[in-house]
Amino acid sequence: MGRLDGKVALITGTGGGQGRVAALRFASEGARVYGCDINGAAHEETCQLVRDAGFAMSGGRGSVDLGDPEQARAWVEAGVAEFGRLDILYNNASACRFGGVAELSIEDWHFTIRNELDLMFFTTKYAWNHLAVQGGVVINISSVAAWGGSQIAGISAHAAAKGAVVSFTRQLAVEGVKHKIRAVSISPGFIATPGTTEFLKNPDIRKALLDGVLMERPGESHEVVSTALFVASDEASFITGTDIVVDGGLLAT
Repeated sequence: MGRLDGKVALITGTGGGQGRVAALRFASEGARVYGCDINGAAHEETCQLVRDAGFAMSGGRGSVDLGDPEQARAWVEAGVAEFGRLDILYNNASACRFGGVAELSIEDWHFTIRNELDLMFFTTKYAWNHLAVQGGVVINISSVAAWGGSQIAGISAHAAAKGAVVSFTRQLAVEGVKHKIRAVSISPGFIATPGTTEFLKNPDIRKALLDGVLMERPGESHEVVSTALFVASDEASFITGTDIVVDGGLLAT
């Protein structure tokens, strides 16, 4: 018996990294998973991996740009239509651009807000009434950037967006309680993913990125996903409106 038996989970950004791990893990725990990614081919690879493992997963074919409200609405509605209900919305997808305040272009600022905050609002907006039918949970992936600045990279847009995700989640919890909807954000620290592999190969960059991390290593995708799995399960039934930091002790220093 899985921890998510009978539940339907919509997971964004399932083309790789944490999203792919989440799709596989949630499906293995009994959830029927509906995913999407801006990289449609990578999303299809994940669907096949889940099916090959003997579990249920589907999702819209081709690229889905959740920063477009109509595409976000259509994706949510298609997932609910396929599985008949919605229990978990796992907002994992994001994309950002970095640069110091003086150098960051207006275009890069708007790109980051669109692809780290707007898309989360769109999916949540269109999923809300479906979640309210029987209650459910919204899981929003934020970042330790919501809680502190960086001396390594210009993260003003990223920090602003992820800080807003934490605040947005709190408001969702307030509005959701009467519908039996819980809302929790998760703030990972530096996580080893296919997208960060090149940084980790450079000893100097690796040292700088892990400066202050008590465990002296990057996190792994499964460590973030395990946290999300707990939040999504009935074991976390008294947890809402909070942010859970998964950072190897970075914010403790």
